[in-house]
Amino acid sequence: MSLRKDGRLSRRELMKALSMCAAGSTVLGPLLSGCRDALDTPEALEQRGGVRQLQGDGKPRFLIVVGAAGGASIIDSLLAVRASEAGAQASRLNTFPDAQVQGVDGSPFRAVRVSSPKLGSINIPVNTDQLPFVRKHRDSMLVATSVGTSVNHVIAQKRSLTGNAAWRGRTLQECVALQYGSGFPIPNVNMGVGGYAERGTDASLPTYCYGEVVTNPSLWPLGLDGSKGLKDVPSRDVLALARRTRDGLDAQSVFGQTFENAAALRRWNEQRGVGQPALELRELISRLNILPNLPPRIPLTEYGLSSSPDAARLRSVFPDYFTDPVQGQAALAFLLLKYRVSVTVTLGPSFNVAVGGENGIANPPLAFDFSHNDHRTGQAFMWARVMGVVDKLIDLLAAEPFDEAAGESLWDRTLIYVATDFGRTRSRAPDASEFGTGHDLNNGFLMLSPMLRGNTVLGGIDPLTTLTYGFDPRTGTPEPGKVSSNEPDIFAGILTALGVDTSGSGLPDASAFVRT
Repeated sequence: MSLRKDGRLSRRELMKALSMCAAGSTVLGPLLSGCRDALDTPEALEQRGGVRQLQGDGKPRFLIVVGAAGGASIIDSLLAVRASEAGAQASRLNTFPDAQVQGVDGSPFRAVRVSSPKLGSINIPVNTDQLPFVRKHRDSMLVATSVGTSVNHVIAQKRSLTGNAAWRGRTLQECVALQYGSGFPIPNVNMGVGGYAERGTDASLPTYCYGEVVTNPSLWPLGLDGSKGLKDVPSRDVLALARRTRDGLDAQSVFGQTFENAAALRRWNEQRGVGQPALELRELISRLNILPNLPPRIPLTEYGLSSSPDAARLRSVFPDYFTDPVQGQAALAFLLLKYRVSVTVTLGPSFNVAVGGENGIANPPLAFDFSHNDHRTGQAFMWARVMGVVDKLIDLLAAEPFDEAAGESLWDRTLIYVATDFGRTRSRAPDASEFGTGHDLNNGFLMLSPMLRGNTVLGGIDPLTTLTYGFDPRTGTPEPGKVSSNEPDIFAGILTALGVDTSGSGLPDASAFVRT
């Protein structure tokens, strides 16, 4: 659905969005409230090992995945290397002039400052300084160095979520949805791209664990009610009667009788008859809607619609929410967690150009992969973009109570994982300030959460090569020279910090990730 040329949403367009629910969308359907497969009863799931009791204090925890598409280089941010540290090869490696790498007192992290009159060949200035972000969030930040197994974008992106199929091919999001999401309307919402948007390969999971794909975060909430948003609509009682009549006629049809016991049809009927009405009762069409009532362009009240109680605040925090997909995604992510719709949300930039921002471009072509054209400014621009959105999300979550009696905020129970494809090659022409880079397996991942062992780097970096090395996932002991793949360690560490029950998974002990 899109705006007309005059910028106004027509009745036809509103109806098109709303009909997604009314028709029982095959995308939305499997994840609606109360829509559990007839075969996915608690008893059946327990027999199949699918039911997970809430760990620890019995309250849910939340995962936000930020897909840093294109290869977010950890040595262009938190593990940057000064030229003076790299010896004779400094001019040929991706090192920075000493003045551009800022230390943080009492922290292993560093912060890069980059200033350039243009972004590669694009005539917009780049002025970024990572220091305020690092100072503000260092105590909840953990960087785990990594060596991946693919430099293909889509494959590497998916492996960053599955630990290279570390646990039956499940994604992190599916694991969290299985652990905490059975009572949530849409446990796993995915607004990512490429491999970040793919589901795992464990077909034994209940369907609610799989990601609900959202392509337009600003308009998607308008499809969460089968009738609201239409003029002169009958009452809910009349609609319920019509639905019951429809269901009865369907059951008596030749098709309904022929496939009466088919699992797919049973699932469809429960989704349509139980899940959809239950979802509508939550008023998510309004609670998740940050669009303003702005007639004649966006005439919400004309169609009986309203904005979320949080809409004005979110539009202030994310002013480009409608044109910058990542801002829109972040706003929706906050609302999905606040209103207990989801336990895991995935967002992040795509490879497409997005207009907006202070200089007219919010997202450059290829996102972090713009580094092929100009590594230094591409990385600086995109790291600023990711850190800016993460910073605002943390502020929103920290200000939102989760359990007032326990003094907990929503942020206290949330982990943000900046998942990226891979690292970038380290070489450059001697003393070049403008250079392109390729894909490299060697890198590191940024995570933020009060549940993590904060202000911590697991692993390390060799300044003479600018390559990272590994660590013991149980103790956190650095292991210089270790360059073998550790994708399962990262996967296990995130799940451990989130309190997910990994018994029987075969995953390594990743205690080093958890705050003690």
